[in-house]
Amino acid sequence: MIEFHTTQKLVVNDTHRFRVINAGRRWGKSTLVAWEMFAMAISNENARVPYYAPTRDDARDIMWKPLKDICGPLIVGEPNESRLEIVVRNKFGGTSLIVLYGWEAVQERGKGVGVRNNHIYFDEVAKYKNFMYGWKEILRPTLLDLEGGATFISTPNGFNHFYDLSLMEQKDSDYKYFHFTSYDNPYLKAEEIEKMKVEYDNDMDRFAQECLGEFRMKSGLVYKEFNRDVHITDEQPTEVLEKLGGLDWGHTHPAVILTVKKDMDGNYWITDEWYKEQKTESEIVDMVVSMRFNKVFPDSENASGCEQLRRKGVNIREVKKGEGSVVSGIQKVRELLKQNRIRVHRSCLNTIQEFESYSYSDGKGKIPSEKPVKENDDAMDALRYVIMSEVEVGGASGPKVHYGINKNFGQRLKIDFSKFY
Repeated sequence: MIEFHTTQKLVVNDTHRFRVINAGRRWGKSTLVAWEMFAMAISNENARVPYYAPTRDDARDIMWKPLKDICGPLIVGEPNESRLEIVVRNKFGGTSLIVLYGWEAVQERGKGVGVRNNHIYFDEVAKYKNFMYGWKEILRPTLLDLEGGATFISTPNGFNHFYDLSLMEQKDSDYKYFHFTSYDNPYLKAEEIEKMKVEYDNDMDRFAQECLGEFRMKSGLVYKEFNRDVHITDEQPTEVLEKLGGLDWGHTHPAVILTVKKDMDGNYWITDEWYKEQKTESEIVDMVVSMRFNKVFPDSENASGCEQLRRKGVNIREVKKGEGSVVSGIQKVRELLKQNRIRVHRSCLNTIQEFESYSYSDGKGKIPSEKPVKENDDAMDALRYVIMSEVEVGGASGPKVHYGINKNFGQRLKIDFSKFY
């Protein structure tokens, strides 16, 4: 039987339903999870205990052998190598199931619907794509019948959904947050950890993230100007000039509809996000229609979807795509961020997460591209379609905003516009 070290025991002895464990490299995350999964399976009747890693290969590499070794004599039959399933005898005389998955099974195929889980283990959860959707829409409901729990464990990867999970204990008493560093593993030599600091070329942000478990801005961010303290708000615009819609089509990856309200001062308020996977083109079109935008800026590459919008009377505007359009659109968004003219409502979690994870390639082994990596970009594309079509960048003077005539605007400034007609 394993002897857990001091900080591992803090987690093992905790009784909260949902535990968020932020730990530096080699703290002992995977060892802890393997033993907990085994204990969960043998202690509950007909239990189902799933484990997720970023990919199926990761799940096999990280957890398969340790689990087989731990479960050992209690394994019923042979472990299923192709399905990564282990059946074990439990203390009630029956059997329980431990199964390993890659997160892509949830992200791409919606895997996990229709089962009852006792406890779900998410390993390296900071690396999962579109995590909040998969968690809330697919896997969280599988815990309802048994009032099951979940363990979210990772090293940080910028300020993304894992950061949001770390704050959940402030809102929900079922959550408990733990933070440990690599130094908290007594079996690691401190001098080895210090050596890693040197090997990181004194990149203290990287060392702080990987070994100290600190949340730091991800390197290579496209929108490095984005600042939670400046751009996230709980407020709504008071004087709205136009309600604009940005639309990025999707099915296996999320379809995104952003509500962007343009105020009288030329600020752009992202007040709502519709961020859904596995939606048909018709469902997306119907949702856009229901939102009653003044203008909609859809990805023009989906010609059939755009035609459906036209037939339903939606005022769609052309989004120009082609050589240089992505780079140009990004520059316009960045300029507005610099001028603090973009506001994101705090409820738009996916949009915030993309702002803090949308990045360029690190360029290792090749010439870095001006175009970002095609990940964490669905909401970013939807926003870019609106901004690149609405805003013109005029050299050093920055964006030039095109205003319409609005009688409330005239009243506010005590201007009688009738004199100009």
